[in-house]
Amino acid sequence: MAQVPLNALRAFEAVVRFGSFNAAAEALFVTQSAVSHQVRHLEDWLGSPLFDRSAGRPRLLPHGEDLARTLTLSLSEIESACRRARVDLGPKPLVIAAIPSVAVCWLIPRLSAFRNLHPEIEVRVIYAIHGHAIDFRDVHSAFVFSDEKTVQPGVTREYFLSGASVPVCSTALIETLGSRAPTADKIIAAGLLHDTDSTGWQAWLRRVGTRMPAPLVGPVFEDFNLLRAAALSGQGVALCPIAMIREDLDTGRLVQLSGIAVLNEFAYFLLSREVTDRATEAAARAFRDWAFAARGNPNPEFLNN
Repeated sequence: MAQVPLNALRAFEAVVRFGSFNAAAEALFVTQSAVSHQVRHLEDWLGSPLFDRSAGRPRLLPHGEDLARTLTLSLSEIESACRRARVDLGPKPLVIAAIPSVAVCWLIPRLSAFRNLHPEIEVRVIYAIHGHAIDFRDVHSAFVFSDEKTVQPGVTREYFLSGASVPVCSTALIETLGSRAPTADKIIAAGLLHDTDSTGWQAWLRRVGTRMPAPLVGPVFEDFNLLRAAALSGQGVALCPIAMIREDLDTGRLVQLSGIAVLNEFAYFLLSREVTDRATEAAARAFRDWAFAARGNPNPEFLNN
């Protein structure tokens, strides 16, 4: 019998654990087709399908569920054993996870200041994916955007910045709007840019009491940095969190069109896990203290909440 296809088993377990082939591909840093190929390879090796593909979305078969449970437990035990056996090669970097908006708009532009202040601390910055749980076994601190009040055991959650969002556009679009405080109808006519879906703009239009067009048209961007780039290039009006575009407003690259904000129930939080190693704990505390000092005043008082 041919050897067990370990890579295929890992891909299959990831599909079950993350809930889809696409999510598994993101977690494994490969393409969706590569994951599908590995799962097919495993099914060929087993001689039977693991998913019922007769419906639109593949459904895990009972023997596939049993295999997935066993794989999850086994891989977890292997990972724990490897961590215990791993040789300590000296100081390890402080790992900071940040959702893309915080990483690009807030953290990275300021990171050199932290490095100048603490040259002895090696820092590794990685992406956190909005809506996905963070593996705090490999991460010391994380910036997230959420309305949740619960955190994992052993993790501290601290309010960092407001998520309140207001309509903004580029200076090039102001001439089209005819005013820096245009009516909602003029904002709609200038073109709406959407972050993930249209719910943000629906909430804002309800707040200002404007009759909502159906449907709300305009391009949808699956990442805030893409939305911001579209707004900066004059493609329309976007709802953006003040905390992430403060520098764009201060330099005039973007113009705030209204003081009425939405998404006030959301906020940016800094999550920090408990650390037993003294050196790492000191580095994490130094980063936390620097981040809050660099944040300044977190409350945009000029918003009409």
